[in-house]
Amino acid sequence: MAQRFDAIVIGTGQSGPPLAVRLAKSGRKTAVIERASFGGTCVNVGCTPTKAYVACARAAHVARHAADFGVHIGDDAQPGDVRVDLAFVKARKDRIIAASRDGVESWLRHTPNATVFTGHARFTGAHAVRVAAHDGTQIDLEAPEIFINTGTRAQIPAIPGLETIRYETNSTLLALERLPTHLAICGGSYVALEFAQMFRRFGSRVTVLVRGQRVLAREDDDFSRAVQDVLAREGVEFRFGAEPRSVAPLEGETGVRIALDRGPLDVSHLLFATGRLPNTDDLGLDAAGIERDAHGLIAVDGQLRTRVQGIWALGDVNGRGAFTHTSYDDFQIVAANLLDGKSRSADTRIPAYAVYVDPPLARVGMSEREVRERGKPALIATMPMSRVGRARERGETDGFMKALVDPQTQRILGAAIFGIEGDEAIHTFIDTMTADAPYTTLQYAMHVHPTVSELVPTLLDGLKPLK
Repeated sequence: MAQRFDAIVIGTGQSGPPLAVRLAKSGRKTAVIERASFGGTCVNVGCTPTKAYVACARAAHVARHAADFGVHIGDDAQPGDVRVDLAFVKARKDRIIAASRDGVESWLRHTPNATVFTGHARFTGAHAVRVAAHDGTQIDLEAPEIFINTGTRAQIPAIPGLETIRYETNSTLLALERLPTHLAICGGSYVALEFAQMFRRFGSRVTVLVRGQRVLAREDDDFSRAVQDVLAREGVEFRFGAEPRSVAPLEGETGVRIALDRGPLDVSHLLFATGRLPNTDDLGLDAAGIERDAHGLIAVDGQLRTRVQGIWALGDVNGRGAFTHTSYDDFQIVAANLLDGKSRSADTRIPAYAVYVDPPLARVGMSEREVRERGKPALIATMPMSRVGRARERGETDGFMKALVDPQTQRILGAAIFGIEGDEAIHTFIDTMTADAPYTTLQYAMHVHPTVSELVPTLLDGLKPLK
């Protein structure tokens, strides 16, 4: 006989846990199902561990350049004489992950009115779920409200010979305790570039294989080139128009031979950073009447409701954003509408994100390319980071800022910052746009000196017609 609940939350990524707690506090008897690690992708194999690695990589980078600031490490230290202990870096990362993961699990297990089940969930009907528990038992649950928050996994391209080699994903690369001698990375987007820079700073030789002709294909050309230039200066190698034709193990040694149009490339490790697949293929969605699109995503409306009444999809599985912050915002939208009597919609959400290379690239709203495709008058302003006092003082003047404005409404259409602390400074634009305030609100604001944000009003002073 099925156990009856008022609500079931499947998955414990960024949406699931806070929503489950809110549902339980609202008086709903709530079931939470997690088949693997509490906290989802972000906590276990995404933001938390990779940003911990980014921090270690930056420490190594700063140490190598300490002499530029008059700081000498040891009596005989030479520039570049830095060794990274990857086992220690991994252990540090594991401690950070464990604290976050254990905190999420403890929070859920100690929430009154919430029951946690560990195992794999599959729909057996529109409002019925069967949990295959880790001990081999099966538990049937029923609820009028069900929330799907099952996240994504790495997508691996079909390449001849793949079954004969060891390859890495974002998850497995984080388990290494010895530095790759030569790491090849297939992909030219956010994950690929973040791993490329961090492992180059750790001391590995890194080659990025890009199928197209430039990295960060979704970004404006000027930002794409600027990011590539920074990584190339640090020693990251790029090969464009490079799509692996086949792979094979190296004879007599560990490693991989990658067949490319311009000849083979022999490497010690191969990482695929070629996109993500939603974890929706093994949920039994057909039994619930829920359809997936060609990419495996679940269609939802602005309130994140599926076509089946009483079932919502949150986080990466709904195609409304593939970031931790969009997933958390999904929780806030559902909680506001379902529990607080409000009317919020993902349709009005302003896209914003950052690429965590160093310096970071942060964006909100429309790119210059998108504004041009809009076919309407616009204003544009750009400013090099070399004009920012904070950047000069830190000796990190790479990058630039860009803002785009509608001259008729005076609303900000989009902005991007590639530069030191750009991931923080971008929030001046995000907040102004969210408030639907004219750009002059930000232009006339008095910001604290010396910061990156203080130059945002000066940037807006330079707005000119987009030609």
